[in-house]
Amino acid sequence: MQPVKTVKKEPVKVREMASSLRSKTFEEVVFGYNESEALAEAARCLQCKNPVCTEGCPVGIDIKSFISCITNKDYKSAYFKIREKNDFPSICGRVCPAEYQCRKTCVFTKKNEPFASQNAINVHFLERFIGDYGMNNGCFIPVKRDPWLSKFKVAVVGSGPAGVCFAGELARAGVKVVVFESLHKTGGVLRYGIPPFRLPRNILDFEIDYLKTLGVELVPNMIIGKSKTIRGLKEEGYAGIFLGLGAGCPSFLGIPGENLCNVYSANEFLTRVNLMSAYKFPEFHTPVNIGKHMIVIGGGNTAMDAARSALRLQKMAGIPADTTVFYRRTEIEMPARRLEIEHAKEEGVKFKFLVQPVAFSGDDKGLVKKLKCLECKLGEPDSSGRRRPVSIEESEFESDCDIAIIATGLKANQVLISATQELKTDKYGDVIVNKETMETSIDGVYAGGDIVGGEGTVIEAMGMAKRASKAMVERLKKEE
Repeated sequence: MQPVKTVKKEPVKVREMASSLRSKTFEEVVFGYNESEALAEAARCLQCKNPVCTEGCPVGIDIKSFISCITNKDYKSAYFKIREKNDFPSICGRVCPAEYQCRKTCVFTKKNEPFASQNAINVHFLERFIGDYGMNNGCFIPVKRDPWLSKFKVAVVGSGPAGVCFAGELARAGVKVVVFESLHKTGGVLRYGIPPFRLPRNILDFEIDYLKTLGVELVPNMIIGKSKTIRGLKEEGYAGIFLGLGAGCPSFLGIPGENLCNVYSANEFLTRVNLMSAYKFPEFHTPVNIGKHMIVIGGGNTAMDAARSALRLQKMAGIPADTTVFYRRTEIEMPARRLEIEHAKEEGVKFKFLVQPVAFSGDDKGLVKKLKCLECKLGEPDSSGRRRPVSIEESEFESDCDIAIIATGLKANQVLISATQELKTDKYGDVIVNKETMETSIDGVYAGGDIVGGEGTVIEAMGMAKRASKAMVERLKKEE
């Protein structure tokens, strides 16, 4: 009879910048594991006979194997094991909602828990440790170019997680890849949506620069649907097209006063801050308004990013911090990462739950000044499985609000879709695809990421890109 493995139950706490310091800077908050910490955390893994954690990973990383490699100090093998499924471990280890994915299916998490137990293995921090090791030690995936594929040229629309993953897969196979990006910098939502304190720009730039070494051509400031069309790309000789342009069109509340000045969509606010470096004003000439009473409406990761960015801007400007997140449900139902919620609280972001915004009001200059809300209670579950918020009659109240940031979701951008009538979409405006191949209604045109399934995670977008890349390579190999 084999002895039962005893495991240290308490996870190894990851090192972080002190909250008193980090709320005044956009530098990275989480420092990650050093070698001894990674070894200690990896040692907690039970190496289950049936590793259910892999089932929780959208791309099916062999988590058991890569953690085993860590315990043996074989970090290079751990890196290659992760890269079999995940092209960007340094990025995913920083931004993936592990508490809803791999950590939630860890055996240390009970089945009925809404998110991962605190005792679940910190898979994401171990992934980040290995990703950074590979990045710092030149652990590049071998390129196996097929001479037959080298005569083909493929276009990728969008340089977000789906687009760059697809481009990397095709380039390593030998295909000539051109990536078209509508903005002046590549990276998509990874650059304009996620603040540097969560995803440092040197990490993102490393992954983008690696594509260039594979021969991928990056073309910024090119709006496909305006400057070029899908039909035009085919006429230029592209043998295939991948649509990874994301969901960059903000959703609004549809309430009175939403058109007042200083009511931002989270998309615009974060783009100004992250992509255009408004937090470095006047070094970068991109101003963004900062108020004394800043309210963020929403409960997802975008809302947390907006709130934490707003609070930092207040403190950096010497304004007493007063940033509040308004959410219709309770904290339990918030879809944001637990880690981001805790970080927001530690930094000083306030939360007001069970409230439904009903109207903004402003002054005679057209500037927003107040937000009117109703209190809510939770009713029966809706289509998302969460209990639906129900407004309470005669519970109206007002809050001071001189900056409002609406973070209630994103929809598919319709520029390309409206210019491509043969591209079929669903009632939400998302592109319809064959789920196995990711091919759209147009022959030879594939799609993945948020343009297909609405807002999702980075690793979910990459999973779609990998399916699409496999299907396109098989298609090209059959071309006469």
